[in-house]
Amino acid sequence: MLLLFLCRFLTAFPSAKNYKGKDFPKLNKNIEVDVCVIGGGIAGINTAYYLAGRGLKVAVLEKNKLCSSTTGGSTGKITSQHGLFYDHLIKDYGEQYAHKYLQANEDAIKKYNELCKNIDCDFLEKDAIVYSLNRSDKINEECEVLKRINADFEFINKIDDLPFSIAGAVKFKNQGQFNSLKFVNGIVKDLKIYENTKVLSFDGESYVTNGGKITANKTIVATHFPIFNKFGFYPVKLYQDRSYVIALQDAKTVDGMYIDENLTGLSFRMYNDLLLLGGGAHRTGKEGGNWGELTKFKNRFYPSSKEVTRWATQDCMSLDSIPYIGQYSKTAPDIFVATGFNKWGMTSSMVAAIHRSTSSLPKWGLPGLF
Repeated sequence: MLLLFLCRFLTAFPSAKNYKGKDFPKLNKNIEVDVCVIGGGIAGINTAYYLAGRGLKVAVLEKNKLCSSTTGGSTGKITSQHGLFYDHLIKDYGEQYAHKYLQANEDAIKKYNELCKNIDCDFLEKDAIVYSLNRSDKINEECEVLKRINADFEFINKIDDLPFSIAGAVKFKNQGQFNSLKFVNGIVKDLKIYENTKVLSFDGESYVTNGGKITANKTIVATHFPIFNKFGFYPVKLYQDRSYVIALQDAKTVDGMYIDENLTGLSFRMYNDLLLLGGGAHRTGKEGGNWGELTKFKNRFYPSSKEVTRWATQDCMSLDSIPYIGQYSKTAPDIFVATGFNKWGMTSSMVAAIHRSTSSLPKWGLPGLF
């Protein structure tokens, strides 16, 4: 049975999209390592960083440039508050599971705090607020659940930063935000990374790439979508969801990180002097609000602001809202996976990394949780 776990994130910074990090070579020879990490997004890089720190010989294979996909499109919210999620966790998995989920994400936030002290990545400690426009009952239910698992939260019924009234909101204090690409550039210095290196097949002993072969004792698949379809059945367990962002200059600033409890609602956070307005989300291939919804909101509530850039990103969503972090399949005991972060990839990727690095590889997952 696959080990399941965590999380959520939306879309990135104008400067992150254009940020130039270090270049890495293409694999052009055959090599052997302890662990091969396939996928150079933040999940793969975080995991490789902590495994290498344990003295393991690790190599990261990325088919394009590091963090050129979903990580490069992240708004960089670092939070253990993943929407109104803990009520769902308790109802479906129990109070103990919900408490451990919270603690795992809080541990991830602490790790980011430690690392970001020595990395120029625009890290700021911020409150995270999930609001509801008309469902005070959902806010109240979440608050009751958070009390049961001893979460550090606050109920609020008014948000001065936002240009509309709310039915209620839940605030998590001491969360964080950063520039994901600058962060990655700060921790890759001593890692063995190969860019423009695509895994083409597995010949029974080694992974065949477009430049050489790599043999490994263990493999971690941290690609956006798991690349092996012969086992695991991920194509029927995951789907894609698209989100949109516009960056506004001269809009009213907000002090925290805000998001609507409704998955089709809006997201707000500052990056330097720019307001990042996110939303318009929809399942990939379906109709949704897109940028038109964001432009309409801008024209109504921030008419004097100027849009300086826009972008979109795509996230892997699991059917039960719990990411896959663990063994890829029973039939592949030496291959592990980290995917389906449900738009909360910043904390999820760190959860995968720190719990992978502090336990034996075959038992990836939170000790005692599965």
